[in-house]
Amino acid sequence: MKKALIPILIIALIGLFVYVKAVGVFNMFVQNEETINGTWAEVETQYQRRADLIPNLVNTVRGYADFEQETLTGVIEARAKATSINLNADELTPEKLAQFQQAQDQLSGALSRLLVTVERYPDLKANQNFLELQAQLEGTENRIAVARRNFNQSVQSYNATLRTFPNNLFAGWYGFERKGYFEAAQGAETAPTVQF
Repeated sequence: MKKALIPILIIALIGLFVYVKAVGVFNMFVQNEETINGTWAEVETQYQRRADLIPNLVNTVRGYADFEQETLTGVIEARAKATSINLNADELTPEKLAQFQQAQDQLSGALSRLLVTVERYPDLKANQNFLELQAQLEGTENRIAVARRNFNQSVQSYNATLRTFPNNLFAGWYGFERKGYFEAAQGAETAPTVQF
């Protein structure tokens, strides 16, 4: 009787260990996903802040009658495209993240062209409203960079946990998948040429 009880106890202990490990891994993945959701929300908040500043910047610049309408139209269209792409935290695949980032990069490029064009208008550059908006926009770009870095760190931690053994076995059972990263825009590795 006692000899038959030993294998049952061993099987029960192994089963208990697997159960505890499976529950622990599941809870860990849920916590990591919630961290990613929180950092993604911060990224979206900073992009929204930038999108909210743009109309004020455009209206301030538009007050100068001879300002290039094509540049303003480009900024407005790029903003509309960037704000039309809504990406939920559940959809953070590399492909969808690349699509979101492409729209944001187009908006960044349009803003850069606007700010370069402004250099030709000394009165506009001296306008206090414009200077404040430009400073807020620069601060927002820095906040976006920090939010993106924090998001990438959260994704890195999650993906590393997901890929380690034995977590990768449980992750497959539960349906947890790798998340995508923000990546640098194409051409970012090439420094811009500055000419005087």
